[in-house]
Amino acid sequence: MTPVRLDQVKFTASGLSRPELVLTTRSGDFFVSDKRGGISTFRKDGPVKLIKARNAPEGFLPNGFALLPDRSFLIANLGPTGGVYHMTPDGELTPRLLEINGRQLPPTNFVGIDREDRIWVTVSTWLIPREPAFRKGYADGFIVLIDKKGARIVASHIASTNEGIVSPDGEWLYVNETMGQRTSRYRIERDGSLGAKELVAQYGPGTFPDGLTFDAEGGVWIVSVASNRVVRTDAKGKQEILLEDSDPENVRQVIEAFENGTFGRAQVDSGRDRLLANLSSLSFGDEDLQTVYLGSLFGERISYFRTPIKGAEPIHWNF
Repeated sequence: MTPVRLDQVKFTASGLSRPELVLTTRSGDFFVSDKRGGISTFRKDGPVKLIKARNAPEGFLPNGFALLPDRSFLIANLGPTGGVYHMTPDGELTPRLLEINGRQLPPTNFVGIDREDRIWVTVSTWLIPREPAFRKGYADGFIVLIDKKGARIVASHIASTNEGIVSPDGEWLYVNETMGQRTSRYRIERDGSLGAKELVAQYGPGTFPDGLTFDAEGGVWIVSVASNRVVRTDAKGKQEILLEDSDPENVRQVIEAFENGTFGRAQVDSGRDRLLANLSSLSFGDEDLQTVYLGSLFGERISYFRTPIKGAEPIHWNF
């Protein structure tokens, strides 16, 4: 695929606040996490409506979230109290999972669902604050499964667990390990347990994967914080950087900091002042699933570009 130039990137919506995750639907409705304490929804180039959570805990910070068939939400709270919450379409917020194995969930990164009505929750680290875990070789992240049997940890020792999404065929859970600079996957057993971790893609210097999605040709797409990269790994393992919005000197400094142990929040956020505002998620959308929409940590809009490769339908596509 020919790389995308920055002048080919367009924008939609306005007035968003930290649109970390963007979800698209066949109907043309968009749903985006919003730092103001809820989920924003809009149609392309239309007005934005904020569904603000009522009675939210102090510091509530919606991060990854899942859209449910009734258009309610499961929301991962990256705020200090962590946990997973359910929010109705009119903003009523109730706890869904606040602790695991007798311990309070720390700031919680992502929550997703699959076609078996299972809920998958990712937590980057047990550490509070999280920043000391932003270093090479540190791996205390974990994955929680919620199903009819309850909630349990099904994978651990992950290097900064980020988005975790079930593959289109339902057989694998793919997860980005941000500080491991890789995408890994686990085979999902019939009882919901996970098999051994397998490497999908190991990324080069300066790529720190955050969000991920799948295309219809078996490819895996990720976005990288700091370097504002969109990377595709095809079914044979070949990688391509399809889009990048970064300053080479800044990327050099980020790589140096990661290697010498001084990498921290400043490096993670160093892509904030670029046009793409520190990429954090991506989603195929429009009726033909050939537009890629990008979420970010510091943007107020959603960026997008067209692609000749069609996306795989996400689980919430017809919700």
